[in-house]
Amino acid sequence: NADKKYFKGKIEFWDELMSHGSYDTFWQSRNILPHLKNVKTAVMTVGGWFDAEDLYGPLNIYKEVERNNPGIFNTLVMGPWAHGGWSRGDGDSLGHVRFDAKTSEFYRNEIELPFLKHFLKGKGKGTGKDDPKLNLPEAFVFETGTNQWRRYDSWPPKNTTVKSLSLQPGGRLAFGPVAADGAGESAYDEYVSDPAKPVPYVPNISIGMTREHMVDDQRFASSRPDVLVYTSDVLEEDITIAGPIAAKLKVSTTGTDSDWIVKLIDVYSGDYPNPDPNPAGVQMGGYQQLVRGEAMRGKFRDSFETPSPFEPGKVTAVEFVLPDAYHTFRRGHRIMVHVQSSWFPLVDRNPQKFCDIYRASEEDFQKATQRVYPSALQVRVLTPGSSD
Repeated sequence: NADKKYFKGKIEFWDELMSHGSYDTFWQSRNILPHLKNVKTAVMTVGGWFDAEDLYGPLNIYKEVERNNPGIFNTLVMGPWAHGGWSRGDGDSLGHVRFDAKTSEFYRNEIELPFLKHFLKGKGKGTGKDDPKLNLPEAFVFETGTNQWRRYDSWPPKNTTVKSLSLQPGGRLAFGPVAADGAGESAYDEYVSDPAKPVPYVPNISIGMTREHMVDDQRFASSRPDVLVYTSDVLEEDITIAGPIAAKLKVSTTGTDSDWIVKLIDVYSGDYPNPDPNPAGVQMGGYQQLVRGEAMRGKFRDSFETPSPFEPGKVTAVEFVLPDAYHTFRRGHRIMVHVQSSWFPLVDRNPQKFCDIYRASEEDFQKATQRVYPSALQVRVLTPGSSD
């Protein structure tokens, strides 16, 4: 009802958006990826691991250019940045998370400038001391957690193993197989999702989206009854994930539609040092840093073009891919996963009734009981010491 209350039919683009609630030709015609063919120039695609506006874009532009244009110079650069962080500021921190170096300056001086000198000025051919050879890898990526730049000859790196992080009833998270279907459907965790009281994305009122939410402390969400929390044992060694994360959920709902939000979180050790100075009184011991989060609107679980309802109470597979991450969970930390059904206002509220949400009435919004059966996140775990 935003148009009725506030816009009064004066914002044509809003009206267009509200008329296209599925992935129809309106949206398909705006997808750049199918057109990244016959590229002849050198390409450097730059993105930020914590770019809330567009993390999907650079990762998939790089992938499609690589797939469709064999033989050209094509490189991916991913740093620990919010949107545009590579082109401004120092890049030494985001929110309360520090990166121990001026990562944006490093990118501009050691990656971007040599690339432009080489392909625009003919420099970097290795003709002598004053003209060192251009030395850029296929992927120049910043590893969060250890705060190191790494070089790879492909992205994702070749030396990874797909492993399952199993979400087990009772809040336990561990590497290993998910329970067999027969045993799994008798064990589940559940919560009540109320659209009138959605889970917020930050623990305070913010005007507009905060960039810092991509690494924000999730302790406020862990305490809510409408967020399922799965936690690993304390890690005995570093674990590095590199690449996309696949959520493979088995769920049911008493409604006919539902959102499923999955968040992957790094839980710091209890003795993790606070900032010094620390005027805000931040407590970093036990900090629950968001590493990656993504939502799937349940009615699109099988097709973005053709939505379909849930059958109330029926166990249903909901599978989707979270954007890539490159992060090391350090020894002494824990890995945590949240599952929830709202993430307000990053994701508009789902009425939890199958309908055209853009035309839903207030009466359509209803509580639903959500159940999560033994499920998993599939992550790519990097072999130690496998970077260039």
